[in-house]
Amino acid sequence: MISIKPRKQRYTLYNAPLHKKRKWISSHLAENLLLKYDRRSLPVVKGDTVKIMRGSFRGHEDKISKVNVQDQTVEIEGVTITTAKGTKIAKPLHASTLLITKLNVTDKWRRHKLESGLSETAKKEIEKEAAEQLKALEAEKKAAEDAAKAEEKLKEEEQKEPAVKEETITPPETLAEPITKEEIPAEKVEEIPVEQPKKKPATKKPTTKKTTKKEKEEGET
Repeated sequence: MISIKPRKQRYTLYNAPLHKKRKWISSHLAENLLLKYDRRSLPVVKGDTVKIMRGSFRGHEDKISKVNVQDQTVEIEGVTITTAKGTKIAKPLHASTLLITKLNVTDKWRRHKLESGLSETAKKEIEKEAAEQLKALEAEKKAAEDAAKAEEKLKEEEQKEPAVKEETITPPETLAEPITKEEIPAEKVEEIPVEQPKKKPATKKPTTKKTTKKEKEEGET
């Protein structure tokens, strides 16, 4: 930066264009990589294996899962924090606290920059390493696809499974000749007492005598 004033330095840092911010997200190389590529630092890329040198996760070594250019932070696999709700999220780290132990050289543009100024043997080693990394990536993709297909098949099988058939009870075969009471032994026959309905007492209706014409005439006389 040109200015010495912290106010102007912070202004340029936060309001810089993305192509400049991307270059600033860089980390130091390990000693073996420093001697191999004749470079002190490189901008980090998703897939690089890095080691955390400072902070509570110091000593943790894993691959970079995401690079946030706008925030100028990096997310590493296995480095998480728990929120107040209890969910786990990735902890953003600054690239200056990291040390690159293995480079991701699958990108041809990155390989071209690394190979500039190196010997032919070093270039061949980089190309060989890139081919191995590409094979490993293809194997990982195939494994992920196979796992996804297996899960889909299991779901389809579960949906296609028919409902449990209800067990139908078949009635016993009917006898050709019915069993009469005489054939059953007397010991097994149990007489069930039958309650006879009670008869209601008969109510006498008042009888009315019919008078004839003769009786009427005699009564009048």
